[in-house]
Amino acid sequence: QPSLNNSFTGLRDLAMFELLYATGMRVSEMMALDLGDLDLKEGTVRCWGKGSKQRILPIRGETSTGERPPSPASISLEQYITTARPKFNRTSQERALFLNQRGFRLTRQGFWLILKRYAKQTLIQQPITPHVLRHSFATHILHRGADLRYVQELLGHASVSTTQIYT
Repeated sequence: QPSLNNSFTGLRDLAMFELLYATGMRVSEMMALDLGDLDLKEGTVRCWGKGSKQRILPIRGETSTGERPPSPASISLEQYITTARPKFNRTSQERALFLNQRGFRLTRQGFWLILKRYAKQTLIQQPITPHVLRHSFATHILHRGADLRYVQELLGHASVSTTQIYT
């Protein structure tokens, strides 16, 4: 299994994988994120879905006592932003959260190539797509007892029938 946190690129990649799995957002939504869309103190991220509909998604869980401890996603994001992102950023003008090696916004296609590389390195035999992380997020929180309407809201589905695919 490749290590995702032993290089600047690995820190970025881990932060992206953790964020997708923690929020269920679409890859295109993640690639459109700017630094200002992330609030690590509150543990939320603001994204725009289909039809330019804005969603505020939690990236931290909440305990039964109301505490909001850091999640793997928020820890990875903080490490990426403080350690790795400055190494990619060639200009203080770039607002994109996730940057490629040249210092520009990472694209959906760039993320797809990253995912394929990790899948190949880990010898995953099944076809894996970026959407698999979204499906995994929805399936796992539904299995943990989340309400279907809540999952619909998190995924940004217009219709609950679209969300029911995950049940």
